[in-house]
Amino acid sequence: MAGKIDDFTLAAGIPLADKPAKVLCNTQGISTQRKEQRMTIKWYPGHMGKAHKQIAESIRTVNVIIEVLDARLPAASSNYLLEKLRGDKPCIKLLNKNDLADPVVTKAWLRHFEKEAGVHPLALAARNRSDMQQLIKLCQSLAPTRGKPGRTLRAMVIGIPNVGKSTLINTLAGKCIAKVGDKPAITTCAQQIDLRNGIILFDTPGLLWPEMRDQVAAYRLATSGAIGASAIDSTKVGLFAAELMQQRYPEQLRSRYKLADISADATVLLEEIGRRLGCLMAGGKIDLNRAAEAFLRELRAGKLGRISLEEPGDLAAAALDETTAVAQP
Repeated sequence: MAGKIDDFTLAAGIPLADKPAKVLCNTQGISTQRKEQRMTIKWYPGHMGKAHKQIAESIRTVNVIIEVLDARLPAASSNYLLEKLRGDKPCIKLLNKNDLADPVVTKAWLRHFEKEAGVHPLALAARNRSDMQQLIKLCQSLAPTRGKPGRTLRAMVIGIPNVGKSTLINTLAGKCIAKVGDKPAITTCAQQIDLRNGIILFDTPGLLWPEMRDQVAAYRLATSGAIGASAIDSTKVGLFAAELMQQRYPEQLRSRYKLADISADATVLLEEIGRRLGCLMAGGKIDLNRAAEAFLRELRAGKLGRISLEEPGDLAAAALDETTAVAQP
């Protein structure tokens, strides 16, 4: 791990001379701000505590767990509280929105999850009805004695907010049963849906965790739209997302916004993006907050192409960071 430099750490393998003076990164290759300027993200609305209790009570009666993840950030969108609740029940880790994610990175994540005991990964797009048969067959294979007359297969759909649980349920049901929106926390209470094929789904509200100790993961979640807008500073999240794209998908940035040079720091880069998106104030000055919000909307909608906000290798880097921090006097 690189030594500390002015309260920052450098991205692994990225020499200081190769980056602008203001763009310094941690070992996961993600932008870090000075401690006194950094926004701590925390979002745990009251209904989530109630949802946690409901899930804990109902999970004993189900046969299969379907944990819906965002394929662009499968680790950050996986709730460790749900991991504890499911115990040894078979779990399908469903990497949803795979049509928005980098396909090479998604394959790496599938290989990563295949190594976990009791976990069966599957990547698909919940809006695509042709993908649903794969999920149904996988559920049936994990509970072969269920799904027959008198022996209903009970599957619980769990996940954090805004990963597409309601869209998945509506597609499986063939009609609009669960509310869908592009904002998190649309579903706030549990419900059961009979698919009329021997399977009953337990729909649950999106559940986060009370304290977000990993703030890099929290910023990734905010970038994806999984955290309520009232809990974040859009400008800081936009700057985070701009530098992530600058480092991992520079060609998409250049192509989308017709940028000749993207080597400037994140603030200058976001200003240029804002200029091209028409986020101007009086006198031609860039409205950085509007620019950040517009950029995040484009990113979430896939306007910059298929991208992933994290890779399996980021987990090892994060673990190394934590181990090194503990070891330091």
